[in-house]
Amino acid sequence: MTVGVLALQGDYAAHSRCLQELGASVALVRQAGQLEDISALVIPGGESSVLLKLLGPDQFWEKLQVFVHNKPCFGTCAGAILLASEVENPEQPCLGAMDIRIQRNAYGRQMQSAIHQVDTVLGGDPMEMVFIRAPRITRVGAKVEVLASYQGDPVWLRQGKIMVATFHPELSKDLRVHAEFLRGMG
Repeated sequence: MTVGVLALQGDYAAHSRCLQELGASVALVRQAGQLEDISALVIPGGESSVLLKLLGPDQFWEKLQVFVHNKPCFGTCAGAILLASEVENPEQPCLGAMDIRIQRNAYGRQMQSAIHQVDTVLGGDPMEMVFIRAPRITRVGAKVEVLASYQGDPVWLRQGKIMVATFHPELSKDLRVHAEFLRGMG
């Protein structure tokens, strides 16, 4: 099984490294046709409105919409925004793969970015979470499992084979988030 990493913007190289360290076969995805060659997809952070423009050509958006409703996907930050069912501040198109409402740039500007140690449902030591202009999840559907919360806000969630994080696990040496995604692919 090959895990694709959307390589249009964001730190796709760091996501690839994390997955490879865990033994996964990884392919960088830059064109819609490459979705046919992968079993799962990671959608990195970046700027969600820019991602929407980059996904416009070659029916990429339409093919991605089919993919995320049928295969395991993991979105971080802007990737989480794209996988949501509703986006606010401002509203924008989304893929509707997870039953959540998400607010863009909820925590302010780059200067308000921070690293926090957060407990998760996995137990063990708190996990280092890097928040960079993070979105805030403002509604969680009944079938969505919250894996971690920070100051009352859900920051890591799963619904079936879809996983999202409002932080950047690829910027931490802690590989538990990527390992959990790989575990849930089966």
